[in-house]
Amino acid sequence: MLPPFEALLVFGLIAVALVLFVSEVIPNDVTAIGVIFALGAMAPFIGIERTDAISGFSNTATITIVAMYMLSAGVQKTGLVQLLGVKLADWTRGDERRALAATVGTTGPIAGFINNTPVVAVFIPMITDLAKKAGISPSKLLLPLSYAAILGGTLTLIGTSTNLLASNLAGQLIEDRAAIGMFEFTALGVVILAVGTLYLLTVGRWLVPARIPADVDLVEEFELEDHLARVRVTADSPLVGLDVDDVQERIKADVEVLQVIRGDLKYSAPNTDVVIEDGDRLTLHGAEDEIQRFRERHEVRLLQRAEITEEGFLTDDVTLAKLVLPEDSAFTRESLAEAALQERYDTTLLAVRRGDTLIRSAFDDLTLEPGDTLLVQSDETALVQFSETGDLFLVESTLTVDVEEDVELDPRTPVAVATMAAVVFVAAMGWLSVVIAALGGVFVMLVTGVLSSSDAYDAVSWNIIFLLAGVIPLGLAMEATGGAAFIADLVVSTEAYLPVLAVMFLFYILTGLFSNVITPVATVVLMIPVAVDGAQRMGADEFSFLLAVMFAAATSFMTPVGYQTNLMVYGPGGYRFSDFLRVGAPLQFLLAVVTTVGIAVIWGV
Repeated sequence: MLPPFEALLVFGLIAVALVLFVSEVIPNDVTAIGVIFALGAMAPFIGIERTDAISGFSNTATITIVAMYMLSAGVQKTGLVQLLGVKLADWTRGDERRALAATVGTTGPIAGFINNTPVVAVFIPMITDLAKKAGISPSKLLLPLSYAAILGGTLTLIGTSTNLLASNLAGQLIEDRAAIGMFEFTALGVVILAVGTLYLLTVGRWLVPARIPADVDLVEEFELEDHLARVRVTADSPLVGLDVDDVQERIKADVEVLQVIRGDLKYSAPNTDVVIEDGDRLTLHGAEDEIQRFRERHEVRLLQRAEITEEGFLTDDVTLAKLVLPEDSAFTRESLAEAALQERYDTTLLAVRRGDTLIRSAFDDLTLEPGDTLLVQSDETALVQFSETGDLFLVESTLTVDVEEDVELDPRTPVAVATMAAVVFVAAMGWLSVVIAALGGVFVMLVTGVLSSSDAYDAVSWNIIFLLAGVIPLGLAMEATGGAAFIADLVVSTEAYLPVLAVMFLFYILTGLFSNVITPVATVVLMIPVAVDGAQRMGADEFSFLLAVMFAAATSFMTPVGYQTNLMVYGPGGYRFSDFLRVGAPLQFLLAVVTTVGIAVIWGV
């Protein structure tokens, strides 16, 4: 039996969207905009109104998620999370087990109330520093950090965007059912977090690899030894009398001058106007053949025994730094020329780690991608600017001030914490809906100065918002055209061979697999109508099936692209794609069993 013609059209659009989501030929938010356009154009042929195509922008889940991004930014600006990192460092005292327990045990509960992306962004440099002090590989802590943040999202309604979407769909698809309450599923969320934490502290600790050595130098970590050289300028060199900018303009090779060293003094490029003299030493970056070409043309002598380490780059305000590119960065999918790191930020790119690939030269044609880890020579001003805009997250820098001396709570901390607590309390008591309570909280933070308007708007991951606005009407179209019912019929046919609980487990597994290769947001919107319809046809509990999909979509562990926090630790931890499968697959299957059984015990099937 074939689905209705209208459903076939929607299935075709979904197929195209899924291919684009997985391949990322164009950014996912751009794909979502295309989906909105296509639904609007197809509306008369699939039985929906044209205005339904843009209904995602007015959806309460979308508005709530915008507000929660802003509230999370307000709490983050207080310095509370950073201060917690200080206390953790004190408590761990260099012990690996304590460091792992502190990482997992704090990140999870925090992520239940604050958006987990900025939490992980703040914790990455702290955890990296913690690992160094403990003498362990940062790889042993960064993957558990991401997984703990994901697990924490199952604690409350506001823990993750998929929970809010599921709540909205529950009110739409299940008769006589209101939206999900703030703590309605917290009991099961606590069990999931506890089981996941126990796994990470035991089996996970054994499975997580130590990809980056504990005491590795950044030059060694990015294997730059063959791409750095130190030369001495001779009296006959045409470089004598030129400043660094002049040299870069005249170089006929793909080489960067990083330093001018004169005696015990170091002048870092490009933020120096020192004029090169006879006897100066230059630190160069480039491929071996390009450095050789530079030597021949400019009459400089290679210093054979020059050993260049990260400490050799440290001056009063310039250092090597390791940065990670988030999904919503302004630099995403820009070429190095478009990003203009050197021209705008006095920052020189030295290497890029992209998954298993290490790129150390020929950057002109390189397009930056989410999850890229950049090794740069930069100054404190640029690093602060990157951090404030969220375009690049700092992982490690020898310029980083000792966190114990640097962290101070904002004077408005009590206002921010009280506001967030009030939002949660008012929504939990049912006095106001979550969206109204959250918007009220944003208003309070803005008028009290906890957040500025620009801070509030900058805190929102607008690519995620546009993604939501695109996939929400896609899910509604699938429901309206009978597409969800058709797929539900196929899944329900397994009831002849499997008990209802096993069918719900099957929905969990399918959702988990989809969310690991496409976005969890798209997965939950597409799968919940199918799950609810299937439950109706089997006479099973519709809410239980909805929860199974919600929890499965919120817990994506098996790939670095399934969840943004996984992508954020991918490069800094030096992980391979297979590491996520090795550590995440057992955890995902374990939680599939725990969650399915837990739902059956608490809500029935």
